[in-house]
Amino acid sequence: MNWANPEFFWLLLLLPVIMAVQIWRTAKKKKPGILFSSISDIEQLPGNYRSWGVWAGPILFWICYTLVVLAMARPQEENTTVEQSVEGIDIVLSIDISSSMLAEDFEPNRLIAAKQIAAEFIENRPDDRIGLNVFARQSFTVVPPTMDHRLLTEMLDGIDIGMVQDGTAIGLGIATAINRLKESDAESRVIILLTDGLNNAGEIDPVTAGELAAVHNIRIYTMGIGSRGTAPYPIEDPVFGRRYQNVRVDIDEEMLTRIAELTGGQYFRATHTEELHEVYQEIDRLERSEIEEIIYTDYEDRYPGFLIAALLFGILGLISDRILFRTIVS
Repeated sequence: MNWANPEFFWLLLLLPVIMAVQIWRTAKKKKPGILFSSISDIEQLPGNYRSWGVWAGPILFWICYTLVVLAMARPQEENTTVEQSVEGIDIVLSIDISSSMLAEDFEPNRLIAAKQIAAEFIENRPDDRIGLNVFARQSFTVVPPTMDHRLLTEMLDGIDIGMVQDGTAIGLGIATAINRLKESDAESRVIILLTDGLNNAGEIDPVTAGELAAVHNIRIYTMGIGSRGTAPYPIEDPVFGRRYQNVRVDIDEEMLTRIAELTGGQYFRATHTEELHEVYQEIDRLERSEIEEIIYTDYEDRYPGFLIAALLFGILGLISDRILFRTIVS
């Protein structure tokens, strides 16, 4: 509750003076009343008018005065409406699905960890259009940039090793994502590229693809995923079943850094699951949608309710003083 004219609250300081004067006058003044032959006749009246009835009128008038002052202070209810205009970002996740993503230096392996954390990233960005493409020796779009994040996460969960021929065509992964973003009318367009290896396939050089992204004002965040040194890689042996072999982790960090710098993005290295989670959080902080807020404030006067209540108390005061609780004279 707001008060448009709070200066009228000073009038409440007069209330104690009014009360003192009225108490003094009521104590001194004797009003005409009904004549009874004895005190016992008066005691038979319901409520014992002698003891408290004489004060009902003054108390009601004091409440009436207080309500009038509150109405003069003009109570108001504030109604606020906020309109938000969101400037979304178009994002394409480009994920390596070469066989090396089965390495288990991440829990439970690189690909599953990458999918789980990417799903959290998608969930935290409801205002952005997000797409998904994958690459190994070839590259293809799984979902173009969309606001249907439920469909996107379902399709993300379904990607797996073996969907395309094995290899690592990083340049193709970037080029496919560019094709999905170059016609976008979004103010900001971003590719998040995740890989665990060296470019060893495809007709497009990764740095050349980065230069093409820069021409289209598309920013690329590159991620190298994999522990340093070696990583346990599962091998299915027809005789002994699954066994593990430590394989060397080779990531062309210089090339991934160059691509990111060309486009105004950043390169990140994640060596374990928690670090990968932190990388996505950092990208989430760097790429935030612009939200414009327009606030409309409306005030609705509430003083009529106080005036009506004051009128009712005033009428009750008159009735009490003149009819119900007259001074009784013995």
